[in-house]
Amino acid sequence: MTVPAPPRVRRLAVHTREVEPIDDILSHADPHSPLAWLRRGEGFIGLGCLTTLEVGGRRPGPDEGTQAAALAEMWRSVCDAASVDDDMRMPGTGLVAFGALAFDTSSRATSSLVVPRLVLGRRDGRSWITRIHVEGTEATATDAGLPAAAPWGAPWSAALGPGSLDAPGYEAAVEGALAAIAAGEVSKVVLARDLAGTVPADADLRRLVRALSTGYPDVWTYAVDGIIGASPETLVTVHGGSVTARVLAGTAPRGADPDADTAASLALADSDKDQDEHGYAVRSVMASLRPHTTALAATDQPFTLKLPNVWHLATDIEGDLAGGTTALDLVGALHPTAAVAGTPTPAALEVIRRLEPFDRGRYAGPVGWIDAHGDGEWAIALRCAQFAAADDDGDDGWRFGPDAARAVTAHAGAGIVAGSDPEAELLETRMKFRPIIDALA
Repeated sequence: MTVPAPPRVRRLAVHTREVEPIDDILSHADPHSPLAWLRRGEGFIGLGCLTTLEVGGRRPGPDEGTQAAALAEMWRSVCDAASVDDDMRMPGTGLVAFGALAFDTSSRATSSLVVPRLVLGRRDGRSWITRIHVEGTEATATDAGLPAAAPWGAPWSAALGPGSLDAPGYEAAVEGALAAIAAGEVSKVVLARDLAGTVPADADLRRLVRALSTGYPDVWTYAVDGIIGASPETLVTVHGGSVTARVLAGTAPRGADPDADTAASLALADSDKDQDEHGYAVRSVMASLRPHTTALAATDQPFTLKLPNVWHLATDIEGDLAGGTTALDLVGALHPTAAVAGTPTPAALEVIRRLEPFDRGRYAGPVGWIDAHGDGEWAIALRCAQFAAADDDGDDGWRFGPDAARAVTAHAGAGIVAGSDPEAELLETRMKFRPIIDALA
């Protein structure tokens, strides 16, 4: 494995202190470039950028499949050189970095870890503030007190239209995927399509974060380095030597009334096509986690998970980690899963590159956070929008500045297996677009 040499590590000093309860941590986030990880009214936000660790994109970087490993090694170097003062020792306290990784290492989007200068968090009724600075700058970096909330910008809206792959084009791509399956190239491939639009130059993106977190409180709402979304799919959670994951594959729309909703759930549970798709995804995750665990178990049968707009087939996995394994190590082992790429994965990626006429960027890539102990929570970046400068020439991937007009791109995909119907798969992507389209509108 080729891993780029880590950057010169500056010794960081980290101070976490409990503060009076913070009612609305999101109001303290940067309106134009929010950093956030929220669920059920709890989580944390970051302010400022002390340093960013990056690989991939158009920079010289690691070989195929090693971007997460490269970031993990860089993060270890940062943590080994850090001095952490954290009396609370809760998930999200101490030294943390927010992360977003590209779906495909051939993407022009970078994979990055962002270390903020300040973190505000709330969990289990307790609130905290973490200040992170380079040693020797304590006089300015440890200024006491809670930073003032930023005024909310004016309401805004955005409409998305067809991107590089319109509806007829998507159905044709599904036909191409079915041909690849019939030819024995793959057993399953996940194909996405895109929508594109623009948002006002001065849009307060916290409004999008808030719309998603209030509309979908039981899933992870995230905002990291230009990608904002609400993901129902936990890639991996690591805490105190334990690992958990939730696999989602197989989807059905919610019913119009209680009887129809129950019927939709039962039909999904009985669908051979969806059960096959789900089985591929579960086996992929189990195989990837086994080398890193001393014990691993999954629920015997998938259960139906109810979300505001869809039903999913879901399986929970949990286990005990082998010593020294971090959340980012597991991200590297797991990504891309069969749930977002296909089976076998290398062949599925080649089919995706052949049939999708766009760069996914960080859509369907890992997004989450990691702390100095290697613990963290990571989801798959779904139900999301990626923001870039409207005049971006591509040199900086998906990064953007607060004064630029912003283009926005959203993606949604469906798992294609033998027996898939192109029109039905198109309808599935429409269901999956709904959360982000409604929030943008």
